[in-house]
Amino acid sequence: MFRILIDPPTNQGVGVAFTNRHGGVTAGPMGSLNLGRPTPDTVADVETNFERVRRALGVQAVITLDQVHGSTVLDADQALLDRWGRRSHLGAPAGQTPLVEADAVVTTLPEVALCIRVADCVPVMLADTTAGVLGAAHAGRVGFLDGVLVNTVTRMRELGARDIVAWIGPHVCGDCYEVPAEMADAVRADHPEMVTTTSWGTPALDLGAGCELQLVELGVEAVRLDPCTRTSDDLHSHRRDGADSGRLAGLVWLSR
Repeated sequence: MFRILIDPPTNQGVGVAFTNRHGGVTAGPMGSLNLGRPTPDTVADVETNFERVRRALGVQAVITLDQVHGSTVLDADQALLDRWGRRSHLGAPAGQTPLVEADAVVTTLPEVALCIRVADCVPVMLADTTAGVLGAAHAGRVGFLDGVLVNTVTRMRELGARDIVAWIGPHVCGDCYEVPAEMADAVRADHPEMVTTTSWGTPALDLGAGCELQLVELGVEAVRLDPCTRTSDDLHSHRRDGADSGRLAGLVWLSR
């Protein structure tokens, strides 16, 4: 179920996890633990998969977003938790209430797992273990360039965070993230550290390098826990699997 798991007792009360493709009930080629937004035919499977993850983590709720490759940050406060039901993470119509459009989320609540879903983009989990402030961000190319990490760190500091650690999770690596030459040139202007070449010699972007450098510049300690999704068979990858790709989750939570 978990490719990477940091238990709260070993990390000053903060847990961090990144799921793999195994341990769920999804049928077909994508792997059994698909945590993507469901189709009408897969609602029950995704609901079961989320419930398995929730129980494995031992949390009250797993908070998800309608990720739109932007830079909006949602506050997961007590009001949100009070109306969060077992199916809320599925979104409308399965969960009855539409998910909030955002690409990052912060909280100070214990036993609430913040969840970012990806299939090649960068999931970034953040925490100030002393202040008890958590954050999670979906840092794909568009959202990263739009400032999603900057906004997440800023909001965490508004909630009292000072010493923030960020865990950069599995994503497509610079050797595999091929982009058009024009896109690479546009990114190079502001983020030259992100521009690279694939293992087969074409223009590429290294999202992990960009995230790491930006976090360090923001005064955040960055920890790389980031095997490549495209080349790791136990991880979901849209670049590798296309329409057959599910979604893995990055999760961060605070124990009591």
